[in-house]
Amino acid sequence: MKRRQFLTTASVGAAASTLAAPAIAQSAPEVKWRCTSSFPKSLDTIYGAAEYVAKRVEAATDGKFQIRVFAAGEIVPGLQAVDAVQAGTVELCHTANYYYVGKDPTFAFDTAVPFGLNTRQQMAWMYQGGGMELMREFFKDYNCVNFPCGHTGAQMGGWFRKEIKTPADLNGLKMRIGGFAGQVLQKLGAVPQQIAGGDIYPALEKGTIDAAEWVGPYDDEKLGFQKVAQYYYYPGWWEGGAQLSMMANSTAWENLPKAYKQIFESACADGNNYMLARYDALNPTALRRLVANGAQLRPFPKEVLEACLKAANELYAETTAKNAKFKKVFDEWKKFREEEYLWFRVAEQTFDNFIFNAKV
Repeated sequence: MKRRQFLTTASVGAAASTLAAPAIAQSAPEVKWRCTSSFPKSLDTIYGAAEYVAKRVEAATDGKFQIRVFAAGEIVPGLQAVDAVQAGTVELCHTANYYYVGKDPTFAFDTAVPFGLNTRQQMAWMYQGGGMELMREFFKDYNCVNFPCGHTGAQMGGWFRKEIKTPADLNGLKMRIGGFAGQVLQKLGAVPQQIAGGDIYPALEKGTIDAAEWVGPYDDEKLGFQKVAQYYYYPGWWEGGAQLSMMANSTAWENLPKAYKQIFESACADGNNYMLARYDALNPTALRRLVANGAQLRPFPKEVLEACLKAANELYAETTAKNAKFKKVFDEWKKFREEEYLWFRVAEQTFDNFIFNAKV
């Protein structure tokens, strides 16, 4: 009797489970978001990260939550992506928040600041060091919620028409450079230009600018900078580990079902690893091709780096003195940076220095 009763109960339970699954799926709402990217489709790694997230979200929700990604300029210009999200024109954008330092220099901490954190340190600050909380508090004023979504790793210093041998060579130099770094170079006499990715090549070609930085070998090769500027400098001291972000409209985010929020956040976190892994895998061979085709690799001279560091520290002091929001983030960020530098000197740097110079 007990055996027959168990089998009957189990059969009823199985039938209930079969009925429940589609019922739950049917109860999940259909959500369609538009995501405007700050990047052109030709940059498959950086633009592709947004598409990667969209596909992950759609698959995990059985097609119920769809995100359609638009390239820069299809809905709004690349450098107005956050404005579109803030206004509710679109629900989402994928961008580098240091593009918007004209609104407030505090935006830069969500991407990279000169002589700041490398990629792993930036991730640690955002996810475990209080960075996410600080930036989300700041972004409330812009009706946005930020989600780290992609890293480039340490970037290159960019393409120059002439060699940079001393800090004096920066004086009068017209350079496409994003974010807070432009203000650092301005202290040394350079003339920074904020130009979207797809517009850099023609500006270099026409001589409107003398130099331009973008990301690294893989993307730079795609944009063809080696054809119009010979000298390729490193490192990009203003982007030791640049983070991209998804920026969601606050109202749209709050209206999402809880399960969709979890899925979206997980997809963005996965997007971090996706982008970084692609860059690390693709940059070495791209660099070889660039050099083979005539690019002249040059390290920034120590004198130039020291002058830029001095200018950066002066700018930080000036900005913290007049911007309370910047100071609040900077003070916490700086303390975290000091601890990270201490740790990385012990194990990471020692290992890297040895193995990169060893015959393996």
